[in-house]
Amino acid sequence: MATAPNRSRLSRTQADSPHYKWVALSNTTLGVLMATVNSSIVIISLPAIFRGLKLDPLAPGNVSYLLWMLMGFLLVTAVLVVSLGRLGDMYGRVRIYNAGFAVFTVGSIALAVEPFSGGHGALWLILFRVVQGIGGAMLFANSTAILTDAFPSHQRGTALGINQVAALAGSFIGLVAGGLLSEVSWRLVFIVSVPLGVLGTVWSYVSLKETVTRTTGATIDWLGNVTFGVGLTAVLAAITYGIQPYGGHTMGWTNPYVLTGLIGGLALLVVFGFVEAHVAQPMFQLKLFKIQAFWAGNAASLLAAIARGGLQFMLIIWLQGIWLPQHGYAFEDTPLWAGIYLLPLTVGFLFAGPVSGHLSDRYGARTFATGGLLLVALTFGGMLLLPVDFPYPLFALLIFLNGVGSGLFSAPNTTAIMNSVPADQRGGASGMRATFQNSGTTLSIGVFFSLMIIGLASSLPRSLYAGLTAHGIGAAQAHTIASAPPVASLFAAFLGFNPVKQLVGTSTLSHLSAANSQALTSRSFFPQLISGPFHTGLVLAFGLAIGMSVVAALASLLRGQRYIHDDTRKDSAGRLVADGSEPVPAGNVA
Repeated sequence: MATAPNRSRLSRTQADSPHYKWVALSNTTLGVLMATVNSSIVIISLPAIFRGLKLDPLAPGNVSYLLWMLMGFLLVTAVLVVSLGRLGDMYGRVRIYNAGFAVFTVGSIALAVEPFSGGHGALWLILFRVVQGIGGAMLFANSTAILTDAFPSHQRGTALGINQVAALAGSFIGLVAGGLLSEVSWRLVFIVSVPLGVLGTVWSYVSLKETVTRTTGATIDWLGNVTFGVGLTAVLAAITYGIQPYGGHTMGWTNPYVLTGLIGGLALLVVFGFVEAHVAQPMFQLKLFKIQAFWAGNAASLLAAIARGGLQFMLIIWLQGIWLPQHGYAFEDTPLWAGIYLLPLTVGFLFAGPVSGHLSDRYGARTFATGGLLLVALTFGGMLLLPVDFPYPLFALLIFLNGVGSGLFSAPNTTAIMNSVPADQRGGASGMRATFQNSGTTLSIGVFFSLMIIGLASSLPRSLYAGLTAHGIGAAQAHTIASAPPVASLFAAFLGFNPVKQLVGTSTLSHLSAANSQALTSRSFFPQLISGPFHTGLVLAFGLAIGMSVVAALASLLRGQRYIHDDTRKDSAGRLVADGSEPVPAGNVA
């Protein structure tokens, strides 16, 4: 049996300065902004990356490359944040955070100097996206805990609000930045992180100081780390491969490897729960789930992350694959304009996030977080009522309000979670919070792509067959093309790529009339063809998003009244003093 850990206070030195908390806020905000921008910047840049690496978007094996370029970063951050948060509690949150900046920068440099093309180039990008993800996990796991340590409870909402706005706004800003940079060169998508990473690494090592006690004599829960890491990786990887065709089926949910990953991964997570309930020093503090504000906030965060992640992918497909080409934009230009047309989503989030964070310090999180999620649900419903060829002002209003709803939820919810836990558990709690959020984003890829493929499979073959035969394609060839798995058409739309010329073949096109050949390869034929089937899938996807947002709002409502964990001690004058803060009144409920 491991001995109980001791507590020792780390050096405060410059951290005693009243300005230190703002230094911590600015540095951690830069860190999470850089990490979250990179989590989404690749989404919008994939067309340019595929062209730069000379990868064929319709080749079956290349679908895996696409998915792992998206999911490698997300999966690693989801799996490692709890362990790295726990290590921050044990060895110093600032130490792990600083290392995260350095690791992230190394990964960014390697991505920028990509030496290969084709499949080898794709594997290089996937490998160093994973390295970036390890650095990002170090930043995610400890930034929130560092801020919670540095700020007194009556200012945490404001500080965490700014930090969370940067974190989630980064995922939206990445879409715009990716569109702009990939117009010049796909390498700029990764080069842009290098100077920011170097600056952040130097600045964090110079400016950040440990400010609170840490646990000494602690041990690493190796069995818990292994069962959690392998179990969660298996589940998320299985979901990734589940949306790819297998054995004549449109998706791979009957693939033995997928089933093994899902069942085996879930079994390992059950074992992980048993281990954590019986080890002396667990990595995952299950006792924290006895705190109502903690479990309710994390449940709401998981469901909201799934809904929000699905929104990003669906909007990109909608704009890049359908709406923009129908409005005269060349397929090569759609990533840039998709990012620009999604700006109202970012503006809405930036507008509401800091305000709700500041007000939650005074009034608590429940009203803002719950109301924000209900607003998100309403906007999903509004988007379902839009025609596929929508009027942009109405679309812009709906995504702006969606951003407002996400902003109202995010900062107050994070503040409520972090306020509810003991000071010596903040690193682990921050990692657990990030795990739920990042796992939700990763799950959204499998969930929403699966629903979209189900929707496409129900009507796309008929639409594709009718459209091809109407323009002179023989019935046999049209049937063969229409019978192909819809995942190819879905990813063509996602990449802003017109697949008709490749599907039909130049030989067939050369034997058609000029009018038919021109119609089939025009920028409007494929978007018009896929519009109806896409809307069928959209109803399924956004219907689920509405349900998840409403259930998340219910979980948020169940968090109870505002609660701040009582981490007070008495100073030499006998006053109650918050750990690492100024004197506070007794009590923990406001």
